[in-house]
Amino acid sequence: MTRVDLSTGSGLGAILLWSATFAFARSLSEQVGPLTGGAAAYLIAGSLCLLRLATSPASWSRFLRLPRLYLFGCGSLFVFYTAAVYLAVGLAQSREQLLEIALVNYLWPALTILFSLCLLKKQATLWLILGTILALTGVCLVMTQDTGVSWMSFAGHVQSNPAAYGLALAAAISWALYSNLTRRWSGPEGDGAVELFIPATGLILLALRLLTTEPTGWSLRAVGEASGLAAVTTLAYLLWDVSMRKGNLLLVVACSYFTPLLSTVVSCFYLRVSPSPKLWIGCLLLVSGSLMTWRSVFDRPAPPS
Repeated sequence: MTRVDLSTGSGLGAILLWSATFAFARSLSEQVGPLTGGAAAYLIAGSLCLLRLATSPASWSRFLRLPRLYLFGCGSLFVFYTAAVYLAVGLAQSREQLLEIALVNYLWPALTILFSLCLLKKQATLWLILGTILALTGVCLVMTQDTGVSWMSFAGHVQSNPAAYGLALAAAISWALYSNLTRRWSGPEGDGAVELFIPATGLILLALRLLTTEPTGWSLRAVGEASGLAAVTTLAYLLWDVSMRKGNLLLVVACSYFTPLLSTVVSCFYLRVSPSPKLWIGCLLLVSGSLMTWRSVFDRPAPPS
């Protein structure tokens, strides 16, 4: 098996792990608050990353060779994405609304493909337009479950909790940018710095937590969920970073289109939520549209020498 195959497989593993993130994050935020839960998970995850680095002293020297644009640019996107996701999860007014917010966040695979056209010099056919419309239609259908599908009902739904939906969309955009710029700024042969990004994220979330007040009640279950979320987060991000730098980016992103479906199944089971038929239909439209956008993109031919 080649290194590219292993790197691509790493991305698929990250997708499976991420499917449980929203369910764990919501359950934890209900007990200790979104910023408290996020800070705890990422501080534990950051400690695991630093422990891993401590056992490999040579790892520190490679950070000095990384492009500063990658370190600070992609690092900022990484931190912003995480903070936006945890705040959106905490602001969800119900577990049912969490499923909607999660699907808005899962627009990032389609956005990753769109951004690759200009950031990674990809080309696309007209199927890209249809795929994007299908994905957006799926999200719109999910967010108008209780009313008729119209622009007014969609706008009214967003206005019921604009901060949560806005943060979920901002998170989708930032992660799509991160996934493309990681490859552009570090290169397929370069090293990553996720082991630094994760503890930095924990410190930022902790600082935000200290600036606010949240009702916090730790229990054995909350400690277990924070530890589990930390382990899942660490492994998923490390696998994804390797995949984005060295694997088959378009194939991994295509498979990531199934994340909303997997995440919805896990969330419904773990949080005991009964989704409506419209949510499943919208989820399938999002997956289908995202897959269509993937199939429409290809590498630009090399210019004649």
